[in-house]
Amino acid sequence: MIELELADGLAVVTINRPQARNAIALDTMDELDKAIDGAAGARALVITGAGDRAFVSGGDLKELAALRTVEQATAMANRMREVCDKLERFPGPVIAALNGHALGGGAEVAVAADIRIAADDIEIGFNQVALAIMPAWGGAERLSRLVGRGRALLLAGSAEILSAADAERLGLVDRVLPRAEFGDGWRRLARALANPSAGAIKRAVDGASPSEAVAAFAELWVADAHWAAADRVMNRGR
Repeated sequence: MIELELADGLAVVTINRPQARNAIALDTMDELDKAIDGAAGARALVITGAGDRAFVSGGDLKELAALRTVEQATAMANRMREVCDKLERFPGPVIAALNGHALGGGAEVAVAADIRIAADDIEIGFNQVALAIMPAWGGAERLSRLVGRGRALLLAGSAEILSAADAERLGLVDRVLPRAEFGDGWRRLARALANPSAGAIKRAVDGASPSEAVAAFAELWVADAHWAAADRVMNRGR
């Protein structure tokens, strides 16, 4: 089951499949797709898993084992890659709140986000080669952009599993929080990112042209939200 929470410009998508350690089945892909569509208009989006054991434990092998032809495998990989691409293209910042282990396909979902916030006791790894397969949801390419070509080949090619601290050191995870503070911590950071400027900043970070960045700034400058904030600053202490 996929849950969608919307409040104050923040969308939270939770994968809640405890019986499968939040693994991705075919119907999960469709539900995720609909949840991302349902988040339209939010200024930031969080994707996380229910519980504290798994963010996403990968593909649901029990269900996906029925796929035995090249055509079926291709269709499945393309479908979930489309979902990850849609997550990456969300207009505002996308945060993966790694509440538990992110392995195989779970790591691929995590790197489709802009930012990864992890509890300090989780592990993350592209361990598909343990099943004699490879990342197919766009994860290899995204991993390479995050940590570099050589490290990506080393990590995905050897199925190395990283601690949260090691992942942060390599740049695969952006922020590590103590488990006791994790729930409140990722929500606090996500709410801070769900601001009117966040989408424009994401476009600039993603390589908007100078003219596009200046145009976005100018639109924000004349908006009521800017002048309300400026008034508060100018009148502070009076």
